[in-house]
Order: sequence, then C-alpha cells, then structure tokens
Amino acid sequence: MEIGKLLHEIIDNDPDKKQHYIEEKPHKRVNKNDPKNIDLNLMSYQYFEGIDLMAIEGLSHLTALSLMSEVGIEGIRRFPTAKHFLSWLRLAPKNKISGGKVLSSKVPKGSSRLKIALRLATNALGNLKESTPLLNFFKRIKLRKGRVSAISATARKLAVIIWNMVVKCVPYNNPEGYLYLDQKRKLGIVKRINKQISRYGLSTEDLNLVTG
Repeated sequence: MEIGKLLHEIIDNDPDKKQHYIEEKPHKRVNKNDPKNIDLNLMSYQYFEGIDLMAIEGLSHLTALSLMSEVGIEGIRRFPTAKHFLSWLRLAPKNKISGGKVLSSKVPKGSSRLKIALRLATNALGNLKESTPLLNFFKRIKLRKGRVSAISATARKLAVIIWNMVVKCVPYNNPEGYLYLDQKRKLGIVKRINKQISRYGLSTEDLNLVTG
C-alpha cells in the first residue's frame, strides 16, 4: 500500500525516527477504514520521534495518519504557539467584544481534513465510558452548550495537547493541568476550606456534618 511504503521510506531514512519502538495498544479500537497491514501505533510513535500521540484517549489511527499527512511533525513545529496552530486549523473562536464583554464566540467556517479528523476524534471521545479529564471536559461543555459546542471545544483542547506534545515534548498522562477550569477552581476552593479547618482545629461536630 502506498501509505505504508511512504511512511516506511520516511522512517527508515531517518535514524532519529527509526530508533524508537513502542508496544501495541490492544485497547485502541481499530476502525474498518484503517489502512491494513500497517502498525500505525508504532509508525506514529516513530514518525513523531518518540512522542506517543496515540496515548490520548479518543485519538484514533486515522487521526494520527491525518496529522502525519496533512501537517507533519515539522509543520506542527513551525507554529510558534498553540494559538497559531488553532488559528491555522480554523478551530480558534472569533470573539465579538463590545464594552469589554464578549457578545458572541463562533468558530470560523471552513474545514480541512485535519480539522474534520480532530472533530471526529472528539466525537468518539464523547462516547467513551471510562472517566478521564478530557471526557469530563466534554461532558461539562455538552451539559451547558450541547454536543456540537462540546465537540468544537474539545477539538481545540486536543489540538493544544498535540501541539504541546510535539513542540514542547510534554508527555500525555491525563494530568490535572488538562482539567476544565471550573474543576480547577473547585479544587482550589476545597484546598482553602481544608486549610481553614486545619488552622482552627475544627471537627465534624463543629461543622455540623453528618458522617456515614
């Protein structure tokens, strides 16, 4: 297959890519449209020089293939910031502001194959049963603004994660940093409350809490 031949040629001729190896991911669902007889998990890992993009939940083999074919590792590295990458993908919302207030925030029209691939990945993410920070973020936006908005917002977050992984070599492991802002604030409030409880030596009886 031409895709496999081209990827093999790129990887085999680059020692920085060829040296990397990673085990299979049996939990990754293989789509019927995925290229046959190609280990895209390994090839993606080698192509992106030891960066495991397939570790991101919801990101499929076809998403990785779209990243390789539409922009590539050097293409992503050309964007100085994640915002530039989002703008190029046409995923960055254009805000209309008046008097310091955001009147509207819409994603620009127009789609590329990569933008579609990222949106499909986030749509698949929204169907996962496992609880993850990305899925929690998706569900929070869906509850407030609907599934379409959740797909757009999560596709933006996914693109930012990919940019950070490729450009800054930040590994993906579902860190707290990717939690949605409201949950970060909630965690901060809980920490402050616990600090005050500890400071004043309060007990559950003092707080009139019923424990199970």
